[in-house]
Parts: sequence; structure tokens; C-alpha cells
Amino acid sequence: MDFQHTLLSWYKTHKRDLPWRHTNNPYIIWLSEIILQQTRVDQGTPYFLKFLDAFPTVTDFAKADEASILKLWQGLGYYSRARNMHATAKQVIGDYNGVFPTSYQELLKLRGIGPYSAAAISSFSAGAKQAVVDGNVFRVLARYFGIQSPINAPKGIKEFNVLAAELLFMPDPGLYNQAIMEFGALQCKAKKPGCSICPLNVDCVALKTDSVGKLPVKLPKAAKKSRYFNYFICIKNNQILVRHRLAGDIWQHLFDFPCIETKDAYDGLQPDLMDAAVAVFGVDSSLSLKTSLRHILTHQLITAKFFLVDDFFIELSKFDNCKWVSLQELDELPQPKLINNFIEKFL
Repeated sequence: MDFQHTLLSWYKTHKRDLPWRHTNNPYIIWLSEIILQQTRVDQGTPYFLKFLDAFPTVTDFAKADEASILKLWQGLGYYSRARNMHATAKQVIGDYNGVFPTSYQELLKLRGIGPYSAAAISSFSAGAKQAVVDGNVFRVLARYFGIQSPINAPKGIKEFNVLAAELLFMPDPGLYNQAIMEFGALQCKAKKPGCSICPLNVDCVALKTDSVGKLPVKLPKAAKKSRYFNYFICIKNNQILVRHRLAGDIWQHLFDFPCIETKDAYDGLQPDLMDAAVAVFGVDSSLSLKTSLRHILTHQLITAKFFLVDDFFIELSKFDNCKWVSLQELDELPQPKLINNFIEKFL
């Protein structure tokens, strides 16, 4: 038990004072866990506080409209998680009479909650004997025990989960899970870990074998798909034309601008793009390139060009899912981070 006791002792001294650590309310812990799957603690904390302020209970979350949830989520990416959260809140109201479950098995029945989230919520809210294995835990275990199995391969994931379960500190599983996660975040960091002052350095296999920088092992990711968006910015009478994105592609239910996607990147106003724009905006229309931005998603690399359109003629009925909004209304609409960046810098 030396490994576990050392982690618990370290945690008692070094743990951060985080807002979700002052409660065992499963709803609040659920909020924090889903948000922190998207980003680091320092970036995720303001989002957590905004969500908790807007929706202090799961009932408030369930009653919210999707647009307000997506707006609060803006900038985190993976918007499907925000929609899953909304569905989860409604499910808790409908199936559990508004009482957020704490059982690992019941949590797995909720939309968007997998084994990791179920283990974390049940462990932190009810002391369930479930090992919580996130990226920090993978790193600590891989280095301390010298495990070479890839952490993103099924065999490796199973191996790490079995080991984590064996190491679980049964007198207080929730405290131990917090300790090893925090240790990975602050001490056994991915870059520049504090090995010289690490309380586990005497028995750390990676340190002994000079392989700290090589562990944990990850299989290479598949190459990202490149996509090229050409956005058209139409402004008239202090209103701007926006498009509501539907299901079937990225950024579902968010708002961007009328767009033509091309197979290749354009250096500027290529003839075929001009012809396509004329067909949409009329023969007297003209385009000027405002800027070009790149945006990286998990599996896609987006290159977006933004064209200002002048002298356009628009029959709104011919524009699928488009509408005119004021610039104030535009600011209130949920947008992809790429679009929000353009608006903030250029509008």
C-alpha cells in the first residue's frame, strides 16, 4: 500500500482548491466532469461556474432551451457533448424524478455517460469502489510501473483499467481517485515532470530506465481530413445573413454564414467560385476577401475564407436555413469557435 499512501499524503498537501471538490452533489460533479473532458482545469473552471450559475439544478438544465446551452458551451468544441448533457438532464427528470443517480450502473444508462464518467461521478459523489482512469492516471501508472502497452489501444486500455482497479484504495476510493488524478496533473506532468522531487521516484520504472519522456505509449492518430469553406458575409440595413447548421455534419444546430465548400483551397477569387457566387447573389454582386482562418478539429482541418459581398440580390426563400439577424442578435446565437473568432476580430 506504499504507492497509495504516498499519493494520499502528497494530495493532502498539494491538492488544488477546486469548486467541485466542495460537494458530493452528483449533478455538480457531472457538470465538472463533462466540461473537464474538453479542456484543462484553468480553462474549464470559468465554463463550469457559468453553467452552474445559469443552471443551479438539473431541473433548470432540463428546462433550458438548446440554444442557450450551446451558447454557454461555445469555445469548448465537441458540441454533441453539450446536446448530450441536455438529453441527460431531461432523462434524469423523466426517469429518476429529478434525482441525479449515483450508482455506477444507473449512470451508464444516461446519455453521453461512459465508463470513465460513471466511475468518476459515482466515486466522487457516493464513494463507489470504481477506479477512475483518465489521461493523468494513464501517465502515472505507465511511468511508475513501466507499462509499454499503448493507452489508446483496446488491449492497453483493458490492462490499465485492471491495474487501476487492483490499486484502488478501498477505505476511501473517491479520495484516492482524486489523489492519483491530481498527482498526474501537477507532479507527473506530460511535459517537464518534477521527477527530482517526486515522492515516488525511488521505485519509478520510467525514471530508472530513462524512459519518462517515452511513456505512456500512444498509437499515432489517423491523418486529419482537410476541408475548405468559403463563407459569404452579407450585411444590409444593419443586419447580417446567417445560416443555421442542421444535423449530419460538424457544428450541428450552431450558426455560421452562407457557405460554398470546395474540394481544394483557393488562393483568391477563382473564376468557378465567382461563377458560383454570382449564381447565388446575382450578376451585379462583387466579392472581396476579408480574411482566411484555419481551425483544427479532432479529425478535420478547416481552412475558411471569408468574403464580403456587395451589390447582392437575395431571395431568402432560396437560402436553406438562412435568416437575417441584427449584429446584437448575432452575438447571442451559438456559433462555432471559428465563426466567433471571425466576428470578434473582423466585425
